[in-house]
Amino acid sequence: MGSRSGVNDMRRECTERYNDRIDVRMCAVNKEFRQGFDLIRKYPTSVTMFGSARFDEHHKYYKLARETARRIVEETGYAVITGGGPGIMEAGNRGAKDAGGVSIGITIDLPFEQHTNPYVDHEAAFYYFFSRKVVLSYSSEAYIYFPGGFGTMDEFFEILTLVQTKKTERLPIILMGSDFWKPLDGFIKETLLERVGTISQGDKELYVITDDIDAVVSMVQNAPINRL
Repeated sequence: MGSRSGVNDMRRECTERYNDRIDVRMCAVNKEFRQGFDLIRKYPTSVTMFGSARFDEHHKYYKLARETARRIVEETGYAVITGGGPGIMEAGNRGAKDAGGVSIGITIDLPFEQHTNPYVDHEAAFYYFFSRKVVLSYSSEAYIYFPGGFGTMDEFFEILTLVQTKKTERLPIILMGSDFWKPLDGFIKETLLERVGTISQGDKELYVITDDIDAVVSMVQNAPINRL
């Protein structure tokens, strides 16, 4: 279900069905949403893990992500959802597999970096980033971010904004790798909050920075079930 070849098949089917460019795109997006939601609805409790595609298995963040995923699965039984690619995504899926859990990849068709890692058991593949992000973030009980680049920052600030504006239930937003995240935390608190006042006092409490796997597992265990 939802393989990379399936992305091209969906787009081809829409192109053959419609002549108007907007109709073609709406058809393709609808098909992406449908196959993504059909997959994740099978697993009503989950955590989503985000992070760079560029770390190999010897990197400290890869090891941290793998162990975090393993512990979460062992102690909660939740499915682990990632972007399905290499790096942190692979580590999350691999940790889920280590614990005998459900390993899901919500993948994207890219010209570089992104291939489906071998630890994904269930895949939904996407062409459009925005529809993929909706599925990645739709139903998890916690969102766990490891160090990454523009994509990770995009995913972090999108969830943060949805929680801030109460468009989604407040759930744990956990940043692991404190040496990486502390400078960003400083910018948020010192510049956005204190110097220019573009966020509110409570907004700095919407996320947690930690390197403690026990604390992460506890937050996941105590998080409400996401019914959205």
